[in-house]
Amino acid sequence: MGIQVKNIAVLGSTGSIGRQTLEVISSFPERFRVIGLAAGENTALLGKQIANFKPRFAHYNKKEDKLLVADVETISPAEMASHPDVDIVVIALPGGAGLEPVISAVKAGKKVALANKESLVTAGEIITKLAGESGAKILPVDSEHSAVWQCLEGEATKASRIILTASGGPFRNYLKEELEKVTPEQALKHPSWKMGKKVTIDSATLLNKGLEIIEAHWLFDMPYDKISVIVHPQSIIHSMVEFADGAVKAQLSLPDMRLPIQYALTYPERLVNNKLPRIIWEELDRLDFEPPDTDKFPCLKLAREAGERGGTYPAVLCGAGEAAVELFLSHKIKFTGIPKLVEMALNKHNAVARPDIEEIKAAEKWAGEIVTDYTARGGVC
Repeated sequence: MGIQVKNIAVLGSTGSIGRQTLEVISSFPERFRVIGLAAGENTALLGKQIANFKPRFAHYNKKEDKLLVADVETISPAEMASHPDVDIVVIALPGGAGLEPVISAVKAGKKVALANKESLVTAGEIITKLAGESGAKILPVDSEHSAVWQCLEGEATKASRIILTASGGPFRNYLKEELEKVTPEQALKHPSWKMGKKVTIDSATLLNKGLEIIEAHWLFDMPYDKISVIVHPQSIIHSMVEFADGAVKAQLSLPDMRLPIQYALTYPERLVNNKLPRIIWEELDRLDFEPPDTDKFPCLKLAREAGERGGTYPAVLCGAGEAAVELFLSHKIKFTGIPKLVEMALNKHNAVARPDIEEIKAAEKWAGEIVTDYTARGGVC
C-alpha cells in the first residue's frame, strides 16, 4: 500500500509560521498536498504561493488586489478549516483572527496544527470541550508545547509538572530603568528565534510566555500551580516535563520552528529532513537557567493571574496586549507602557465568568479599544 497523500490547508500562509510550513511541505511532496491557502493583505506573496502550490481554495483580506488565478475558489478561513477534503489545517493566523477558524475546524473533527495560541488562551474551555465531543485533535505547533507533547508521548501516567523554557528575550540583562528607552527596532531583534513582529515583541515583554502558560493549562489539563517558567537563554531545551517519581524529560533541538511544524504534520512518524539543523554537541559548551524577573517583566505575572481568574480575563489580556504592541511598534508608547496598559485593561474589566464565543470576542474588542482610546486621549505610557 502506497503512502496516502494528506490535504493541508494553511491559514496564515504569508506569515512566518505559514511560510515555514510551506517549506516543510515542499520537502515531502509525496506526502502532502496544499489544498487551501489563506492570508491577510500580503497578496503579492500569496499570489506566488498560489502559483507554486496550486491550491483549490484561497482567501485574502485585501480585496482591492485582484488575484487573477484560474481554478481557485475563494472561501472564508472558517469554511476552509472545516472543508471535508481537508485532512490537516494549520492555523497560523494572528491574534483574534484565528478563533473562528479554530472553532470551525474543531467542530468538524479535524486535525488542527495550532500555531495561534490566542484561540486557546481566550476560549480554551470551549475549544477543548468541542474537541472532546467531535474527536478533533489539537496538535501544538509552538515549540514549547510541541516539546511537552513529545515528552508526554508514550507515558502511561500523567505528568506532575510542566516547565516551560523562555529565552528571556533581547533585554534579559537590562536594568529596569534601561527598559524605558527600548525602541521597537531593538525589540524586534530576538536573540534566538525568527518570528513575526507581534510574537517577537510579546517574547521581549514575556507576555508570550504568559500566554503559553494558559495554553499549556488547556492543552495538557494541567493546573496553573503546576506550570512553571524558567529562563534558558540558549533556547536548546524547549520545555521539560516532570513526573511523580522525580524524573524529568526534556526535548532538545536548535531553535528552528520547522521541527515542531514537521512533527505536527507527520505525527506519529518522524521523517528525515536534511534541511533541519542538528545540534553539534561538541560546540555546545553550556546550558544556563535562571528564574524570570517579573518585576522587570510584569506581563508574565499578569498573564498567569488572568488565566487563573478565567472567564473573559484572558480575552482582555489578548486584546489589550495586541493593541499595546501596535502602539509600541508605532512609537506611540514606551516598551514599559505595554504591561501598564495591559494591567489597566484587566483592572477596569467587568468579567463574564462562563462566556460564550460572542462574549469572548466582545471582551477582546473592548480591551483593544480601551487601550487605544486611553492613549489617544493623552494617557502617557
